[in-house]
Amino acid sequence: MVRGGTPVDKAVPGRIPRVAKLMALAIRFEGLIRDGVVKDQAELARLGHVTRARLSQIMGLLSLAPDIQEAILWLPAVQSGRQAVTERDLRPIAGELDWGRQRGRCGERSTETEVSADSSNGVITYARKPNRGYVIRLHYATEP
Repeated sequence: MVRGGTPVDKAVPGRIPRVAKLMALAIRFEGLIRDGVVKDQAELARLGHVTRARLSQIMGLLSLAPDIQEAILWLPAVQSGRQAVTERDLRPIAGELDWGRQRGRCGERSTETEVSADSSNGVITYARKPNRGYVIRLHYATEP
């Protein structure tokens, strides 16, 4: 593809996981509120044409531990089929306010199929449970 007379490299195949986009949006929205660009979440919901409940779900991702947030932002591109991790999968984990317990809840799930991806904080494992969709499991490398 050519734009403005210069060739554009083809992007990495696949698509950015929806939950990674939502995580980035939540971070951006938090900045807009903090900087006074918008008054509150209700105003963001009106501007975004979504319900306040949906915006609260998205903003709930900010309750995740920083390393879990980072891992979500670095999820690999989805090549085909279903997303490995969804925002809905993360709601019960985000509902736990203790970051240590969040990490424990991420790691407690057993799986049959796993796909690993490197993360600066350890290894993220995406797992599929039969008839339950996809869940996330995080493994943290210990410092030497």
